[in-house]
Amino acid sequence: MSNMLMTVEQAAEELKLHPKTVLRYIREGRLPATRIGKAYRIDRSKLDAFAGMASGRTPPPRDVRATVIVEVPALAIDAAERMTNFLGAAALGGDAETRPLHLNTAFDPTSGNLKIVLIAAPSDAARLLELIELQLGLSR
Repeated sequence: MSNMLMTVEQAAEELKLHPKTVLRYIREGRLPATRIGKAYRIDRSKLDAFAGMASGRTPPPRDVRATVIVEVPALAIDAAERMTNFLGAAALGGDAETRPLHLNTAFDPTSGNLKIVLIAAPSDAARLLELIELQLGLSR
């Protein structure tokens, strides 16, 4: 029954909004609807998607993110630059399904410490940590 059409009033009641608000969302293109005569009809699945529900009316899966801070001591500036470039290239990899990861690095030349801050899905963070470990094994 996901292809059931709803009136603006039914959609407004479902979303707990005023019908004029639903009409404004339709006119702004935020809520897809079909015009039939002088009235609009909203596909149930499109309404659920607009409301943030997955098909079957179950809540979407949680989007778990991990924040990781890695401190690499006693690096030469050229090794820190190589590590930063390597991690930047690795962070760009992925497909359209994967949420992008956030990567920041900071190098203190006086102490030789490189700090890496990573925000990603736990599995992506684990892969990047493995790459850091591999890179450190090769550079030392």
